Amino acid sequence: MSQSATIQFVRRKSTDFIAIHCAATDASQDIGKAEIDVWHRQRGFLCIGYHFVIRRDGRLEYGRDVWAIGAHVIGYNSKSIGICMVGGGSAKEVNNFTPPQWATLETLLRDLKHEYPDAVIQGHRDFPDVQKWCPSFNVKSWVAEKAIV
Repeated sequence: MSQSATIQFVRRKSTDFIAIHCAATDASQDIGKAEIDVWHRQRGFLCIGYHFVIRRDGRLEYGRDVWAIGAHVIGYNSKSIGICMVGGGSAKEVNNFTPPQWATLETLLRDLKHEYPDAVIQGHRDFPDVQKWCPSFNVKSWVAEKAIV
């Protein structure tokens, strides 16, 4: 990520969690890192809070450097990596991810578990005190089904 040269990030000391998020967008909204970066800056973040974004066509885009503290789960940013899947649905639709997105997520999680073997993979909604449906699917069941360990 090139913006790390201009923005001072704090290095994460541990990686205890890999948090899966969704952009809460409809299938027709093909957004990516650039749009999410704008949204997060509008909320007062330095830049995009996620480390990775998985677009509708399965392309992986890089957000914050993977070593940097993110801005995606209140109370857990200093010890987690954030992945955002574009889509996820809205009031009109839920879990509208594409097959290429699922494939990219699986590959990325396997790579991250190799690098951070003790990190727990879970959905944003699975963290304490989170009142969201994000990422609109049961991450723990999906990870178990794919045998990502």
